[in-house]
Order: sequence, then structure tokens, then C-alpha cells
Amino acid sequence: MSGFVEKPEPVQVPGLTHLHTGKVRDLYRNEAGDLVMVASDRMSAYDWVLPTEIPDKGRVLTRLSMWWFDQLADLVPNHVLSTEVPAGAPDDWEGRTMICTSLRMVPVECVARGYLAGSGLVEYNASRTVCGIGLPEGLVDGSELPGAIFTPATKAAVGDHDENVSYEEVARQVGTETAVALRRTTLDVYGRARDIARERGIILADTKFEFGYAPTADGGEELIIADEVLTPDSSRFWPAASWEPGHAQPSYDKQFVRDWLTSPASGWDRKSEQPPPPLPQEIVDATRAKYIEAYELLTGTPWQ
Repeated sequence: MSGFVEKPEPVQVPGLTHLHTGKVRDLYRNEAGDLVMVASDRMSAYDWVLPTEIPDKGRVLTRLSMWWFDQLADLVPNHVLSTEVPAGAPDDWEGRTMICTSLRMVPVECVARGYLAGSGLVEYNASRTVCGIGLPEGLVDGSELPGAIFTPATKAAVGDHDENVSYEEVARQVGTETAVALRRTTLDVYGRARDIARERGIILADTKFEFGYAPTADGGEELIIADEVLTPDSSRFWPAASWEPGHAQPSYDKQFVRDWLTSPASGWDRKSEQPPPPLPQEIVDATRAKYIEAYELLTGTPWQ
């Protein structure tokens, strides 16, 4: 059992219809039929949405995504129409709202990996493969791969694990033409982002994207990148200066939260069905600082 420790009641806004409350984002539809995505300060770990929020997290995710969308605009269009807060919405939606084109979403988590970590490391240790892709002997936790690989996963409901699948399975589910486009675009975007991050002293170890199709004027469809992109929630960012394969790397993400939850200090048994406890203030502060540090290093602008 997992999911929300306590699922929040959706905010009601005139002219908006609430569609979904996710781990981090609340999704609405406006009267024009566009999607309104609001990034909360919620934190998830080990398939639980925790009872403690991280201040400014939703604004960091939104602002960083918008910055990345600009860096990627020549590679793939994105779904953002505006960041204007709808009339009648709470003041705290400022800086965390994106009004987006409604897409025909592709039900695949498009993961690109340039380094070995996470579920990829677990599979490699068992079979020398990741999502069915054979890899050379001798790789360890944090090793750079010979080349970036596309390792998709099926999208899971809140509280469930995304499941890694092979490229062939993706092609079976969504069609060969779409699978080819997903793999090509995912690796193109990862390559661009990896190079930008490296210039700023950060290793982009892996990341995940979501894509959908938008109608075109000629009656066709265009592949669009959606949701958020290249944030500490969806990516592993490591400090390049301290990269050392053979063990888990320090990272700009929720590792402080994961480490505390699995430590004796939390008193929580991850294998139990009990929800995790609230986070102590020092863990909240350290996690917020890491998200902001990632934003400042990547964009080159101070957080305000």
C-alpha cells in the first residue's frame, strides 16, 4: 500500500474544472479547453506523497522547466501557452502555473540514461542489460555508459511503480512510427541537456520525459514535449567535480529525504504498510537548498 499520506482537497476556482491531483501537480481544464497545471510543494518518495512540503519547490520546478523549454525549442515544441495565473485563483499559484495545450498523451515514460544508477543499475547487476539493451561487463554504480540509451517505462498510477519495458514493447503498444519518434526525440533532448548541464558543472545522469500529440493545421499531428522537463524531480543531477563511479553519487534532488526516511532516525519501516512520518525541519531546509542550488547552477541566475 502507498499513495498520499493525506490527499489534499482540490482548490476550487471559478471557470476551472478540477481533473486530477497527482504526486506534485494539480490539473484543471479552463473554459477554452486548455489544461491548467499547478505545481505544488508536495514531495514524494518511495511511492508515497509525504505529509511535509518543501517550500518553493513548485516554483523551482516551474521556472526551471520554462528555462529548459527555451533551450530545447529548436529540437521539439512544448505544450506551454502561458504562465498567467487564471482569474480568481489563489495568490500562491503565482510562479507555479502553466496553461498548456491539451494533447493526446502517449502513455510511455520516455527515459534517457547516460550513466548507470537506480533501476537501471539493479537490472544491469542481474542481467547486464537495461530494458533489454545489452551493456558491457565491468560497469558499476555511477559508470558512464558507452552511449546514451532509451529505456522507456509504462506510466503507473499514484502509489504504483512505473515498470521498465523494452523498446519493442513500446512499439507494440503505440506503433512503430511513434516509438521511433519517441526514441529519437528523447535522445536528442537528453544530448542537448547533458551538454548544457556539463558546461555548468553538472552531470545529467538520466531523465524522463512525457510526450503527446497536438493537431496541426493540415489535419496531421505533431509530437510535443509535455509536463515538466529536466528538473530535480524528473532527473538525476550530480556534481561533476565529485563524480566517482563505484558508489551512489551526491545529487541535486530528494536524496536527503530518501536517506532520512530509511535511517533509524525516522523510525519508519519502508516495507510496512504504514505511511512515512513528517520530515524534520533540517531535512526540509537541506532539500529546498539543493533544489534552488540546481536551479541557480543550471540557469546562471539567482533564485528570488
